[in-house]
Amino acid sequence: MPTIFADVSLALQQNSPLFLALCVLLGLMLGSFLNVLIHRLPKIMQREWQHNCLELQGQTAPATPAYNLIRPGSQCPHCQHPLGVLENIPLLSYLALKGRCRHCLGKISPRYPNVELLCGALLGLAGWQFGYSSHMLFASALSLTLIALAFIDLDTQLLPDCLTLPLLWLGLLFNLNRGFTDLNSAVIGAVAGYLMLWTVYWLFKLCTGKEGMGYGDFKLLAALGAWFGWQMLATIILLSSLLAAAIGIMLIAAGQRGRDSTIPFGPFLAIAGLTVLFLGPHLHGVAGLN
Repeated sequence: MPTIFADVSLALQQNSPLFLALCVLLGLMLGSFLNVLIHRLPKIMQREWQHNCLELQGQTAPATPAYNLIRPGSQCPHCQHPLGVLENIPLLSYLALKGRCRHCLGKISPRYPNVELLCGALLGLAGWQFGYSSHMLFASALSLTLIALAFIDLDTQLLPDCLTLPLLWLGLLFNLNRGFTDLNSAVIGAVAGYLMLWTVYWLFKLCTGKEGMGYGDFKLLAALGAWFGWQMLATIILLSSLLAAAIGIMLIAAGQRGRDSTIPFGPFLAIAGLTVLFLGPHLHGVAGLN
């Protein structure tokens, strides 16, 4: 038995095809859960806000069926038919059902398999780049959280504190032992990341009388500063701003957005964060840092 465990450990440490396949498979499974999180977390938050408002008004919130990340089970968004085990297999179920509910034939959004594929690809990339290590586990946690935040922001223009704040603390915790940077750089990065966008927010508001972004963006950039240190903040801001500007211009040119329309900034911060995660050493000089 010890020999078997030693052989398995050695195979994993060598970034074998088995190890990478397991990373991708785990990513697909976690991507399925992430779809639930992306869909339900904003609704859970809205229910909590409504209950809090009623309590402040001295009213009693009506009893409602349990609704969380576990209950009720997965169901068709059109006919609410509970999905069986075979209908919940990541990616394969969507392909087998040809993108439609087996009961009502309602169309299933391609976002579901796309999120699963994205999670599988990023965890496979984390396994390939960081190997069998704590860096791989933390990089996977960061990747999955950024994916969830990006899609939630796209849907609701919200970046929930229950995701951004734990992400910040996890980054600081990881860098206690020089994960991606030293602890001093991580702490300064968290503070500077928040203050940079906070300053932009107030300057924009004073000049235009409008709010250019939400506080969730400040917290997300603070979290990325905690993960990668203050040295990478300029690169993250540059990448996310250029990408946001390019997408915004294309949407306006295509007539899908007006000049005064708001575009969530969180997805662009998330893309920049993932880019720095996997290409950080090559991007360190993008913003003029050596």
